[in-house]
Amino acid sequence: MSDHYFSAAPSSNLRRAPVKATVWGHDLDLVSASGVFAHGRLDLGTSVLFRSTEPPAGGTVLDLGCGYGVIGCALAVAAPDATVWAVDVNERALQLTAENAQRVGAADRIHATLPAGVPSDLHVDEIWSNPPIRIGKDALHELLLQWLPRLHPTGRAVLVVGKNLGADSLQSWLRAQGYGCERLASAKGFRVLEVRPH
Repeated sequence: MSDHYFSAAPSSNLRRAPVKATVWGHDLDLVSASGVFAHGRLDLGTSVLFRSTEPPAGGTVLDLGCGYGVIGCALAVAAPDATVWAVDVNERALQLTAENAQRVGAADRIHATLPAGVPSDLHVDEIWSNPPIRIGKDALHELLLQWLPRLHPTGRAVLVVGKNLGADSLQSWLRAQGYGCERLASAKGFRVLEVRPH
């Protein structure tokens, strides 16, 4: 059976590949690996997310479905006062995120952890995510309903979702749950959505 990037413990051999990216004016020199989303590259959706946004000034930020940690590392480098919680179910992804946090000099501010490792009383100023759409609609909705309530009342979530993977229906669904949800950008087949609490 082949691994998915949302597998808890990928069985494929660990094959590392460098990823270089310039995000918000900062050069990132990271490492990715097989068994993790976007092996060897900055995926197009995350690239659209970066080009369509500005980083937060600071605060506590959650990188939901962190993969090898490119979003969390970019946030930590661009916002030196920010604390980042990088969450994934893929143990290899968390290992890479911790390594990349060291590479960008932010290991003291990036906490790479399984969902259960996030303190139950933690609330965050922002959630950033290229969410794992391919886990299925029901599982995605459950995931968002688990984490969006962690936002402070004045916080926001920034999501990038492929149009052909249901971005517009997700926007409608979020509004039906009582969240404000506006489209910040649309490019290369992706929507960047900003979600605000009830």
